[in-house]
Amino acid sequence: MTDYLPHPPVEYIALPAVLSALGDETRLAIIAILARNGERAMTCGQFLQFGSKTAISYHVAKLREAGIIHVRPEGTKRLLTLRRGDLESRFPGFLDTVIASTAATLPYDNLGTPEAAQFAGE
Repeated sequence: MTDYLPHPPVEYIALPAVLSALGDETRLAIIAILARNGERAMTCGQFLQFGSKTAISYHVAKLREAGIIHVRPEGTKRLLTLRRGDLESRFPGFLDTVIASTAATLPYDNLGTPEAAQFAGE
């Protein structure tokens, strides 16, 4: 098992890749929850309500490859955080706009429930 997963440097985060990654409702839900969780890392297993382990791994890889999240291996877990600072420096205001609009457009009704807040570590 590798201790490092490749992430694009800030200057190589491309808007088309970011938009493509954010074009999926599951990935939007993942970043919405990560945003609500602040700086605290979450594990892939905390997103299993959105799909199987394989599906979540796929979505996480797409978000990482686009430069939206940082994934840090820790033992058998993968700790996920938003690359908020990197995205803000590359595309000022973009991530906040996406996150603000996400809650109103996602079909996942339970993102705003107390259960989702507990799920997100709030």
